[in-house]
Amino acid sequence: MEFETLAIHAGQKPDPTTGAIMTPVYLSSTYVQESPGKHKGYDYSRTSNPTRQALENNLAALEGGKFGLAFASGCAATTTIAHLLKSGDHLVCSDDVYGGTFRLFDKIIKNNGIDVTFVDLTVEGNLAKALKPTTKLVWLETPSNPMLKLVDIEATCKIAHEKKILVAVDNTFMSPYFQKPLRWGADIVCHSTTKFLNGHSDLVGGAIVTQDKALHEKLHFLQNSMGTQQATFDSWLVMRSTKTLAVRMRAHQENAMRIAQFLESHSKVSKVIYPGLRSHPQYALAQKQMTGFGGMITFIVKGGLPVARSFLEKVKIFALAESLGGVESLIEHPAIMTHASVPPENRKALGIDDGLIRLSVGIENVNDLLADLEQAFG
Repeated sequence: MEFETLAIHAGQKPDPTTGAIMTPVYLSSTYVQESPGKHKGYDYSRTSNPTRQALENNLAALEGGKFGLAFASGCAATTTIAHLLKSGDHLVCSDDVYGGTFRLFDKIIKNNGIDVTFVDLTVEGNLAKALKPTTKLVWLETPSNPMLKLVDIEATCKIAHEKKILVAVDNTFMSPYFQKPLRWGADIVCHSTTKFLNGHSDLVGGAIVTQDKALHEKLHFLQNSMGTQQATFDSWLVMRSTKTLAVRMRAHQENAMRIAQFLESHSKVSKVIYPGLRSHPQYALAQKQMTGFGGMITFIVKGGLPVARSFLEKVKIFALAESLGGVESLIEHPAIMTHASVPPENRKALGIDDGLIRLSVGIENVNDLLADLEQAFG
């Protein structure tokens, strides 16, 4: 089946009792057993829940995987993956990642005796140099947050797999509609479902998808043991949202392309970063491993923080808020907001300067969005 059909039907069947076309919200915490250990596949909702399982099967189908797990947040999913490692192991992470991922790896996972190295994986040869005999996991975020750097998933997996190292890819910015990392060799795909997968800014969630049964079983064991699973009603909300994922992502991209072109030609903008622009340094890679360019744009205004602050205070339709991927357009200042946990020297090295602004382009009428940006420049 094609993506749009899978989004609506995969993992879901009409309720056998009532015929309800929507998967019921099973709020039960426990399940009656016919005999000790003999049940209908469910014994306790932390371990497995019918509503959450329907979402997990749906997400697995959309990513082209076999096994899915839904989590309380993207950070909960990332934390669970990190617990595949033990003291003495080494993790290589893209240098430009979501601030919460950096904080988790740098401030918490390191305390577990795990060595973490942040590397610019867009540069050929950097990964091979960073690997150690103890390296067990390579973490990619592509496109990255907030600089929209692209990492070659296929090339990375080839190098890592030669040394039997797992590769996990955070696919939050693209969603499975525009990018399927498993197709390029990734072992694990991770999402903050808070963002495009849910798309309505009304919940926090995460997800993991894999093709490997043994790896899935390890991750499910960790999820069950640590209690990082997603709540039942939130699982239902995400499943509601994946049904419209294809149409939403097409609208996000259409608006984003128009806005990126507008910003690139604006006299008060010094730089625009968007994978769909030919000016993006990895435009060719975007064409190879993605089927679209998404709804995220980063740009730098001339004049630094004073101009950026004034611009952010003047927008009316774009909402000054953290997060991304909702149907409404959001705007934020990474250095002060989403990436404040990244040390100033790291931000400077990555190019996250005081004039940098990140847009999550929604699905409003694009002419209204363009007019809002233009008046904010005034």
